[in-house]
Amino acid sequence: MTEVIIYTDGACSGNPGPGGWAAILRAGDHEKEISGFDPDTTNQRMELTAAAQALQTLKYPCGVRLHSDSAYLVNAFRQDWLGRWEKNGWINVKKEPVENQDLWQQLLRLSRVHRIEWNKVGGHAEDELNNRCDALARGEVKRGMAKNGGDAE
Repeated sequence: MTEVIIYTDGACSGNPGPGGWAAILRAGDHEKEISGFDPDTTNQRMELTAAAQALQTLKYPCGVRLHSDSAYLVNAFRQDWLGRWEKNGWINVKKEPVENQDLWQQLLRLSRVHRIEWNKVGGHAEDELNNRCDALARGEVKRGMAKNGGDAE
């Protein structure tokens, strides 16, 4: 099984507001950067989108070490929030519909294809790939806002 290292990050100017997401995928000597923009989103949606897009990029089942500075993303898998949400019909402990359900369901499907180790990294710490992902995601926000006539913060 191919081993892939993935770093993901999301950024948002305002919350909600224009957002960007990015991922870096490494397998052996190969590296790929992917990123995108959403004109009206939240930071959490961008964090989830980055992970989903990265996993969707993989062409066949892989062993994945996914690194994110989003406790929301990592804890959902490590603490089996998704299992409970799925079992409860996508209703959270407050008896409300789970937010970002579409992305969570996509991530759950992808997590059943790949063997994923979810790793929490410190945001804006001295982690080269996390910092690169952050810069890519923020760059998407700036480009997207400039294209749509707004100024990035």
